[in-house]
Amino acid sequence: MSSEKVVAFTDANFEREVLQSEVPVLVDFWATWCAPCKAIAPLIDAVADEHADIKVGKVNVDENPATPGKYGVRGIPTLILFKGGVVVDQVVGAVPKSQLEALIAKAQ
Repeated sequence: MSSEKVVAFTDANFEREVLQSEVPVLVDFWATWCAPCKAIAPLIDAVADEHADIKVGKVNVDENPATPGKYGVRGIPTLILFKGGVVVDQVVGAVPKSQLEALIAKAQ
């Protein structure tokens, strides 16, 4: 079950939803066939539910190839934290929740 707070980002809405966001944004680049992406999905949902001060969303790399290409996403899942339209930091792979929390803390 996915959180209703997780936004679907696309090539079409990425600039508006992420780059122009008033709050920091955590973006999960993923694909339906990616097992580590499925493994980390509940953590992404939990982060979205627990952090009202940031926006959390996902980009399906198969359906939206331009955005991951622009940010050099080579492996998935890749999680990139944006603040003020700029990349703050990123992690690649199915990381533990503690590592996600440390990533989010960089935007505070």
